Amino acid sequence: MDDLPIGPMLAVVALLILWSGLFTAIEAAHQHVLAKRIASRSSDKPLTRLSFPLNSLILCNTLCRTLVVVICTLLALFTWAEKGPWVACLGATAILLVFADYLPRALATRHPDAILVLGNNLLRIPLKIIYPAAWLLNATSQLLLRPLERKAKVVQQSEDEPPKAQYDDREPAICRPHSLPGIHALDNITVNDILVPRSEVDGINLDDPIEEIIEQLRHNKRTRLPVFHSDINQVEAVLNTRQIGHLLPDASLTLEALLAASREPYFVPESTPLQLQLLNFHKQQRRLGMVVDEYGEVLGIVTLEDILEEIVGEFESQQSLNNPHIHPQADGRLVIDGAASIRELNKSLGWHLPSDGPKTLNGLVTEALETIPESAVCLKIGRYRLEILETEDNRVTRVLIWQTTPMPVVI
Repeated sequence: MDDLPIGPMLAVVALLILWSGLFTAIEAAHQHVLAKRIASRSSDKPLTRLSFPLNSLILCNTLCRTLVVVICTLLALFTWAEKGPWVACLGATAILLVFADYLPRALATRHPDAILVLGNNLLRIPLKIIYPAAWLLNATSQLLLRPLERKAKVVQQSEDEPPKAQYDDREPAICRPHSLPGIHALDNITVNDILVPRSEVDGINLDDPIEEIIEQLRHNKRTRLPVFHSDINQVEAVLNTRQIGHLLPDASLTLEALLAASREPYFVPESTPLQLQLLNFHKQQRRLGMVVDEYGEVLGIVTLEDILEEIVGEFESQQSLNNPHIHPQADGRLVIDGAASIRELNKSLGWHLPSDGPKTLNGLVTEALETIPESAVCLKIGRYRLEILETEDNRVTRVLIWQTTPMPVVI
């Protein structure tokens, strides 16, 4: 270590600290913009978004900080021998906190859009290239967490025995039916109760080839579609498909024409009451909103038609089986698709499945079992018996359901 190149190593440390500060500033600016997005309106200035995966940014920031500590330790050992590690630890910590954390975050709060634009211009291609490594490390962390997850006991179905309940007869928390009919009941229902989950949202990925986008639009039956980059959290606009329908037969649609037929996305907080959202749709002259949580992450979409359908549903017969997810059986039991909305099932069948948690039957079963069953499983939720018939792609796709006791009559 007598010929240690101190000058070049100090220059490398300074460069690494500079890059780490930039990565931290971009991450903080991204979080700041996500928080602002909830309050955005169609008349607001469009908010800047990341054009690369966040996991890649975190990986690069961690590597920079690790290299700073390693190089500082080598320099400290060369200069102070045995006392070197302590000096390196304290010095590197102080420098990284000031120049790679506190200062960048303060700057990101003041100028979030400028920092995101700088980051997109400098890092878009390199961070997309290293994304496979970031994805692999993230997947490894998820894999390590699996043994810590609580697993429910599986109840095997026997041909000679009736289904056994996995839970006792105590009633779970059940969302009570609305005491107020019609539009007044909308005050008790939020956007989160009726949204279309992001996993079921159709949208246009601008990163796909234009030929695939045209083919997708030719088979599309919806009037409005979210337009995004790579992931729906990177939503750019909402497309009105009627305005580009004439460009599809001869495949003359371009990305410029697609974006010209689109509007800025309209974001809706998940806790907004439906009655207020109905007024907001009218005020903003919108028919589709992107539902976001408190961190600005997209949970799904809500449309004006969804709210109107909720109002009309209050006046329809609750015993109506006009639901494509419900398949009555000859013995009186029902086979229901896992994607069926719990609220729709309760309205169609007059049931009282818990609706204050998961929004779909698949989510309700997965939450109750705390795992995804790999074989026939039976469980009991309140007065309802459920038998999982089929699972696919980590989702429960078909469930056999029947009631064990009639619903009590309220006088």
